Amino acid sequence: MAAACSFRSVAQVPPPLRGFARRGRRRVRCCSAAPPSGAVSAKLVLEVKERLEREHPGLPTGRNGRDDEEMILWFLKDRKFSVDEAVSKLTKAIKWRQDFRISELSEESVKGLYQTGKAYVHDCFDIYGRPVLVVVASKHFPSIHDPVENEKLCAFLVEKALSRIPLGTENILGIFYLRGFGVENGDLQFLKFLIDVFYYYYPKRLGQVLFVDAPFVFQPMWQLVKPLLKQYASLVRFCDVETVRKEYFTEETVPPDFHS
Repeated sequence: MAAACSFRSVAQVPPPLRGFARRGRRRVRCCSAAPPSGAVSAKLVLEVKERLEREHPGLPTGRNGRDDEEMILWFLKDRKFSVDEAVSKLTKAIKWRQDFRISELSEESVKGLYQTGKAYVHDCFDIYGRPVLVVVASKHFPSIHDPVENEKLCAFLVEKALSRIPLGTENILGIFYLRGFGVENGDLQFLKFLIDVFYYYYPKRLGQVLFVDAPFVFQPMWQLVKPLLKQYASLVRFCDVETVRKEYFTEETVPPDFHS
């Protein structure tokens, strides 16, 4: 399995996301202008870093802190190199990491829900070289599971997936396995949290989301969630298990829930 799950030296290019490239006069562009040069980027990183130190000296430093230049550059890219917007979004993200105690999360601290198998980071990458986060919706019971513990498990798994991103890859694949989903599994509060997580705290880290084998009963939930996603709804693809197996994995690397 170790050999089968090793990262390929030449990964395929992910397919274009439907609806992202063309939306008439309201189309969404990935890059509205050419990115600044390396020297200019470095200058903007320094400017953000100095403002965070001056305006928010109480924020932690170090990895994922106010002086983490790699993190600062990522948020600058997300905010199209607007210093004001990057400072605002970074402040929110770093405060959340501090308040949520992200650095203290571990498999041991979330093992109660982790052992249910409701969500996990797959051992293998998809064919595009992305780490894979799988959620098995039929094992999620909001009436039983503590919502805070659900959020901690989510944050832990996102951190785990991102820690496995190989060089040359920037985001992860999320798979929601919806076979067997019932009204007792619906959890709008948690989905709102998940949307906030990827928009505010891990921007542009979610490359695509697959909703697999969605039953009819899931449609009302989707109609509630879709407006919250706004243009990012085009990250979502509804598909079946066969599509997951054939278009995203090799026979040896398919997640265990999707074996034939």
